[in-house]
This record gives sequence, C-alpha cells and structure tokens, in this order.
Amino acid sequence: MDRKKLLLLVGALAIAIVTAMMARSMFAGSSAPKAEAAPVPQGPKVLVAQRVLPTGTIITADAIGFQPWPKELVKDAYYIDGSSDVSKLLGTVVRFPITAGEPVTQGSLVKPGDRGFLAAALGPGMRAITVPVSAKTGVGGFVFPGDRVDLMLTQTVKGGEGASGDLKASETILRNLRVLATDQSTTQETVNGNTVVRQFRTVTLEVTPKIAEKVAVAQTIGTLSLSLRSIADNQAELERAIAQGDVKIPDGATPQQEEKLLAAAMNRPNDGAT
Repeated sequence: MDRKKLLLLVGALAIAIVTAMMARSMFAGSSAPKAEAAPVPQGPKVLVAQRVLPTGTIITADAIGFQPWPKELVKDAYYIDGSSDVSKLLGTVVRFPITAGEPVTQGSLVKPGDRGFLAAALGPGMRAITVPVSAKTGVGGFVFPGDRVDLMLTQTVKGGEGASGDLKASETILRNLRVLATDQSTTQETVNGNTVVRQFRTVTLEVTPKIAEKVAVAQTIGTLSLSLRSIADNQAELERAIAQGDVKIPDGATPQQEEKLLAAAMNRPNDGAT
C-alpha cells in the first residue's frame, strides 16, 4: 500500500472516531429528563368525594375526606378543614352526582329533616315503600340506613289431600334493597362515637315501581323478614353479571362512564331469589 492510500485510511478512521464521539455526546445530553412529582397544592384542605357519589347516596364516613386544594380555586361553598364538622354531614343525602375527587359543596347535600329529604335519597326512577318489622324479623335492630338487605316471605301453604296439616314455607323474594330509614330515622345514632342499636317497628326501602307492587302483595300473603347483606356480596354478584354479559360497557366509554355504569349495576335491586 502506497503512502497516499495509507494517509487516506488513517484520516477516514480519525474522522469516524470523532463523529462517533460527537454523536454519543449529543444523545447523552438530549436524554429525557427525570419525571418530577406533581407539586402539592398550596392552600387549605377542602372536603372532596372519595368515590363517585350518585344522586341519592347517603353520606358515610368513608365517602368523603379532606385533601389540599389550590388557594385561588377555593370557593365559599366548600367545606374547609378546621371550620367544618364532618360528623354533622353523616347521614345527609347527595342532591346531584359528585365525581371522585370533586369538592363537596354546601348545596350538594340534603340534611335529615329538610323538606324533600327522602325524595332526594331516592335514585332516578325509584320508589320508597315501608314494611313492618319486629326484633325477630328486623335482624334484632342491627340494620341501619344505608345498609342493603334481602326480603324474605314466610307464608302458610295449605296441605293437600292426605297431608298431615298445613306447611310453613319461606323464600327470598327480593334482593339488594337499600334501607332508607328505620322508623322515622334516616341516620345512625351514636353515643361517644359508638353506634346505638335500637329496636324499630318499620323499615323504609328503596325499590323499583314493580318491586313496590310485589312488596304490597307479599304483605297480604304472609310475614316479611329482613336478611342483612354482606358488603362483599354486591361485588361478587357484579363480577358474575359481567362474566355472563348481563352488564355491558359500551366501546369507547371513559373511565368515569364505566365507573358510573358499574356503580348503578351494583346498586340495582334484584327481583327474585336467584
């Protein structure tokens, strides 16, 4: 190899090395910056919904909570930590839908005793119906507004020919009914932070118009009893309904729309024993 070609080869290698080093330096300098945590809003803590609160939701301690809010966005209608007694809001009813994380305003809640309170507690298209109960048929008083119950009918069945006598039969005729009130009380009574269990003679339930008719007829047939539902029951039944295709989420639904549809399905009263 002659001297001229050797010099050209060495020059090409030098240029390649310099180019590679420059490219490496350029890409290292343009790497994406590390994500920084969102700054905590500077302002007072305001009362917000901890989850989606549809119209008619009875406020419980786990439904609301305080969180920091930008000072310039705070409104007079907000409940402010330190100047609002949240315990006085327990048992109130949501007047219109509140999304998760949205501030709860003073006009968004209806208090027990206010005009139209029970009507506000009803979901769209729902009705309120009252049934008589006793300590035996009312779960010994361990039912409170906001709980969900099943309704059982116990009746006497006339024996046929050859039967030794009449028979008693009991079956669950309705499931997942929301308790609106016990007697005329729509809130849980507490003493020193402890819930008071008391006897009551009537329970007011939230039902559909058709279910209201069924309850009215059932009261003339036999004795109605309450069966308190576990909080976990609704979630299990919702998952089964989704698997069977009874609950359908439209394509393209937003997370908020999906959450609203699932909440409505989980809170729907069921007509029948299955």
